[in-house]
Amino acid sequence: MSAREAILSALRASRTEVVAAPAHPAPVKQGDPVVRFMESVKAVGGQAYRVADDAALAAGMAGLPVWSAQRRASLVPGIDGTVDLEAVADPHELADLDVAAIPGEVAVAENGAVWVKGESLGPHRAVFVIPEHLVLVVRAADVVNDMQEAYGRITLPRPGYGLFISGPSKTADIEQSLVIGAHGARSCAVFVVG
Repeated sequence: MSAREAILSALRASRTEVVAAPAHPAPVKQGDPVVRFMESVKAVGGQAYRVADDAALAAGMAGLPVWSAQRRASLVPGIDGTVDLEAVADPHELADLDVAAIPGEVAVAENGAVWVKGESLGPHRAVFVIPEHLVLVVRAADVVNDMQEAYGRITLPRPGYGLFISGPSKTADIEQSLVIGAHGARSCAVFVVG
């Protein structure tokens, strides 16, 4: 018997019993998930706003100081930007994008994260990392308690792309000090509608 066969034979002989995965505990509900989500957004360096409806969303966005910037893109229905992302052929043309508004699909109360589907980013995935400022919009009905509940809601019917965004870009590995906007957006505002 070769050394290879001896090793494989020993591995086969030492197999352990298959053990079923443990059952996941039921999600723990700790108060209003929207209130907790907004607190979590602030804790990760973002600003959180709750508005009643789409009209209030438009007014709230117009009131943001960053939304008065010259180059702004919006992927949120009903919110107009000054940059037509469909007309941009090369994502490098977005290098001077000031602010982008992006719709979220699910928001997580425990960590302030918002799930954004790749299809929501329009023709250029770079739209969430290029701008100086980011605005995320999510419906109150889509705020869940924890990541387990969020993953239960996420659907990717075909191979796709999506990501969780939680506040502005930040790093704390440089001389043990927190730097906001190090690798992406310097600010992140989140609107909860409803």
